[in-house]
Amino acid sequence: MKIAPSILSADFARLGEAVAIAEKGKAEYLHLDVMDGHFVPAITFGPKLIADLKKMCTLPFDVHLMIETPDKYIDDFVKAGADILSIHAEASIHLHRSIQHIKKLGIQCGVAINPSTPLSAVEYVLPDIDLLLIMTVNPGFGGQTFIPQMITKIQQARTLIDKFYPHIQIEVDGGINIDTIRLAAQAGVDIAVAGFAVFGSPDPIIAMRNLRVASE
Repeated sequence: MKIAPSILSADFARLGEAVAIAEKGKAEYLHLDVMDGHFVPAITFGPKLIADLKKMCTLPFDVHLMIETPDKYIDDFVKAGADILSIHAEASIHLHRSIQHIKKLGIQCGVAINPSTPLSAVEYVLPDIDLLLIMTVNPGFGGQTFIPQMITKIQQARTLIDKFYPHIQIEVDGGINIDTIRLAAQAGVDIAVAGFAVFGSPDPIIAMRNLRVASE
């Protein structure tokens, strides 16, 4: 399984060190959670921080927009350095149009769905996306507990994607640790976002290694 450490759980005063840790730990992606205080309760950062981190990082940037009216900011985040840009199905009024906008800018597009959002909400846009991000907690804060019912959703998504859209990667975000990454791997996840399990650990590099081993 691919590991995408989330800097949401890192020390924001030492983000350069967090980026270096992710690279040294051989993460496949760096996950960046953008929150606006409206779509979700918390506020994090915007395009400038992403652009600044891009200067010091060789990892692909997996940018997750948890914001209202994402269409207003797609160009800004692509310009800042997003390699994958995920928007929420619940936040985009014209989801297909938003996806096409991202794809025309030459990067990969992901669609995220909250725990209570059914797979049917994205069924008709699956042919156009590269990544399906299944939230395994209610978005807005780090360090939450994995919602066990999401395993069924992941399994259903895996079956659907394997049958019709094998190009899509399934990503999960929320409550990932040594125990839950095993469950996610068994359900068919391709990418696991890990925040507190990595940056809340005494040794984040060993933590990433242990997560990878647990997912095998």
